[in-house]
Amino acid sequence: MSKTSAARSSSSVVRRAAAALAGAAVVAGAAAVCGPGVAYSAPRSTTPSATDFSDCPALPDGVDPARWRCEVHTAAPRLTIGKVTVDLAPITMTHAEGPLPDGSNGQVWGAMHTAPTAVPGGLTGTPAGDHVPVLGMAIQPEYGGRSDFYTGRFSLRFRLIGPLLPHGCTIGASEPVDFQLKRSGPSKWVSQDPPVIEFSAYDDTFTAPAAEHCGPLAPSLNRRLGLPAADQNLMSYDASYTFKTYDQLT
Repeated sequence: MSKTSAARSSSSVVRRAAAALAGAAVVAGAAAVCGPGVAYSAPRSTTPSATDFSDCPALPDGVDPARWRCEVHTAAPRLTIGKVTVDLAPITMTHAEGPLPDGSNGQVWGAMHTAPTAVPGGLTGTPAGDHVPVLGMAIQPEYGGRSDFYTGRFSLRFRLIGPLLPHGCTIGASEPVDFQLKRSGPSKWVSQDPPVIEFSAYDDTFTAPAAEHCGPLAPSLNRRLGLPAADQNLMSYDASYTFKTYDQLT
């Protein structure tokens, strides 16, 4: 392909991709175009290290700091949701847990950090989605507002990011995706000082809702992603966590 032809092809792809905002049919047409470009690279966010306790939350009133610990949990997840399988960027979650004054188990959420991960095939599910930047798409998990680390329950939303997608385009926007993690085997102590425990977990029973707030592309986007999906979904990961009791924290 000559430079002139490449430039024309690139301009054609951009025009088609921009026109896709008016309807899903144009996205399908753009998928067949093989233009020059580089793989879509989503903005990266900073993820703290597994030993960063700066996100430890304040404790409830009346509890004993020596009996409460702040846990920093780091996971490398693999997600199958609908038709898409992706190795997500590492996730770091921080929370506190310990006995409440009445003797029951207490937990306080701290924070979650991760980064966007490019979705193979981008908006179209074709090579064009990997090589034409405007057709690229990334996925980024966000805390869904519910967590119970005693039972392995927590919720996430999945923001979809790309040049043609509005900021609020999200899987689980109205109601987050709920996970009930099961251990794949026993936990393993890697270190006693500092304490580091490794484990593997998964959930293959969660349901995945359609993406919402995605503008005119929503119908074709959900068809491309295979959403909503009631089964055949999977979250699995290898994880580790460390902790300090609150009387050890500065």
